[in-house]
Amino acid sequence: MPEVYAARRERLRERCAAGGSETALVTRPANVRYLAGAAPAGAVLLLGVAEDVLLCGSPPSGEAGEGRPDEALLVRVLPRAGDAAVAAADVAAAQGAESVAVEEHHLTVARHRAILSVAPQLRLGDLGGAVEQLRVIKDEEEISSLRIGAEIVDQALGELLESILVGRTERHLALELERRLVDHGADGPAFPTAVGTGPNSGRRGHRPTDRRVEEGDFLSVCLGATYRGYRCEIGRTFVIGTSPADWQIELYDLVFAAQRAGREALTPGAAFRDVDRAARQVLDSAGYAEALPPLTGHGVGLEIDEDPQLAPAAMGKLDACVPVTVEPGVHLPGRGGVRIDDTLVVRPEADGGPELLTITTKELLAL
Repeated sequence: MPEVYAARRERLRERCAAGGSETALVTRPANVRYLAGAAPAGAVLLLGVAEDVLLCGSPPSGEAGEGRPDEALLVRVLPRAGDAAVAAADVAAAQGAESVAVEEHHLTVARHRAILSVAPQLRLGDLGGAVEQLRVIKDEEEISSLRIGAEIVDQALGELLESILVGRTERHLALELERRLVDHGADGPAFPTAVGTGPNSGRRGHRPTDRRVEEGDFLSVCLGATYRGYRCEIGRTFVIGTSPADWQIELYDLVFAAQRAGREALTPGAAFRDVDRAARQVLDSAGYAEALPPLTGHGVGLEIDEDPQLAPAAMGKLDACVPVTVEPGVHLPGRGGVRIDDTLVVRPEADGGPELLTITTKELLAL
């Protein structure tokens, strides 16, 4: 994909030129990987006047999880004690640059000062979220990586559901799921796996405990896989051991209806806040306004939480080929709750509408 990375860097270069900067210094790891193909620990990317340079503390390994740097880039390995951002500023000055745009939202004050100390003639501007904006719309190669990651999470979750669950702890189940992700080819989990049972179920961002699965529990699982650097997620809720209680069926059906409304609202041109509203109003009208999470979903890609944010006050509209999650949920303190989470890609109606990547059943199963 060398031409892909070169095209991305050229688009960024055009934005820099429009903002009055000759060069750019990219330090945020996900942004470095997006533009360079790889982001070894501590690496930065300089879009220079003469050539583009990837500066890092150790040679790129080329492993699947790390990626391979674009062959068109000059790779410079620094001494162990060197700061790649400071070294990049020195390179920019040596190339004759007078200005460089930096990612102020990522660069620390200390590094900013260090850059100016080695290259005081450089005029530093703010690159802002230019790279993040470029990353929002994915190409088909990126979507393919997300699709494979989704297949992996479906496989891992499906295998867990076939095993005996009663008596096992939340922590044990989470570790087993993460092992299965790697067994099926993932680089690793996309985020810490959340497994909640009984009163812990349905809680957003729950950290697994030593609570054991009991008969009649809600069991909620939220896990994600990283594949070739791209991250996706899935969330499902089940009932353990017996037929669901009436309150469990009622709550599950309500969250399912909200999630379906959010999925159906994913069309190119739809406002972010309207997607959130479609899911939120289903739960709000049932009296659960106080129990709702702050957002209905978010973008995914090289990071698990990217733009866009599908939230009540979010500004902007969806484009085609934007992967997002739709993940409404309700947690009732002391009782538990339901969360249903899918990763989808926004597609126009002519192409079949939103593409569902995570396909594990959303039927309320008694396990």
